[in-house]
Amino acid sequence: MSTTILERAPSGRAATRGGIVDCDIHPVLTSPDELRRYMPKRWAEHHLRFGARVAQPFLGAIPYPRMTAGNGVRVDAHPPEGGPPGSSLDFMRAQLLDPLGITHGILQPLSIGSSTFDQDLGAAICSAFNDWQRDKWTGPEERLRASLCVTQDDPDAMVAEIARCAGDKSFVQIAVPPRTTEPLGRRRYWPLFQAAVEHDLPIALHSAAYGPNANSGGGWLSYYVEEHYAFAHSLQTVVTSLIMEGVFERFPTLKIVLVEGGFAWVPSLAWRLDKCWARMREEVPHVTRPPSEYMREHFWYTTQPMEEPETPKHLLDIIRWIGADRLMFSTDYPHWDFDDPRSAFKVRLPDNVEHAIFRGNATALYKLE
Repeated sequence: MSTTILERAPSGRAATRGGIVDCDIHPVLTSPDELRRYMPKRWAEHHLRFGARVAQPFLGAIPYPRMTAGNGVRVDAHPPEGGPPGSSLDFMRAQLLDPLGITHGILQPLSIGSSTFDQDLGAAICSAFNDWQRDKWTGPEERLRASLCVTQDDPDAMVAEIARCAGDKSFVQIAVPPRTTEPLGRRRYWPLFQAAVEHDLPIALHSAAYGPNANSGGGWLSYYVEEHYAFAHSLQTVVTSLIMEGVFERFPTLKIVLVEGGFAWVPSLAWRLDKCWARMREEVPHVTRPPSEYMREHFWYTTQPMEEPETPKHLLDIIRWIGADRLMFSTDYPHWDFDDPRSAFKVRLPDNVEHAIFRGNATALYKLE
């Protein structure tokens, strides 16, 4: 039996000349004390004494395999001055921004505030993360932009936090987890969509190991590899819920970014939804168009982790169906499954497609220029 080894085509050629926009960079706290300095005294002391009770099944364990150097990071990403990977701005500059030509990087803090059961504590954590991003990252480094962390299950606190931060140009999107208490299209979350539309900010849904519900339809999974694979399932559920609940009819300018959930599943989900809608549209008269049309108009997708067909050129077919204007490059730095822009694609992209994915789409969506 012979094995065919597929060499990756050099990518990022056209984009590198103008610079690359990285849509998924994870800033990390040097220590929990760093976050507590941004919290009101009451909640800082509460967090120190009791911690934060969050919705996740990994009691007594970590949500990443230990072979990934702890917390799912690259083994070479530890800053020379100490601290966990992703905690040093200087090392991020030296390892990511400078050598790879990243002209803009979108921070995706994995804040537990949105999944904290004590909603008042969760709101304090989210606000602290927002101030921390601005002070430590976007303030000193003009290439970085922040994601606005909110408590999606506490509408009043969420709307107030969006209003507090939305005027700051550091923040280019609102970040919420895809695994919410109820399906995201339900009306309890419509204040989130109203605030996003009013402030003209996209909503970013980043796959996460935390949430009150399992990624699968059958319950909690046994292994990390299952959990990691099922990230795409939670995003497909979100897409379906937003469309079928009529969110885009009520908020026709709403923009949704799906981060770190792949994208090769998009065409097949659209085909399946279109077929079901055509046969059962009487149940959802508020869905006035085929679901695939909402998907093409309201959703953007980041590239990492990228499904790679056995025949590389088939990836171009997927991109054509989704639309090259809907994909945005991401590295997932400093995590173990990081994608280098110079080797992310096995197939050579047309220059215009490459520029759109590596730079143009994110520049337009986030108004970076």
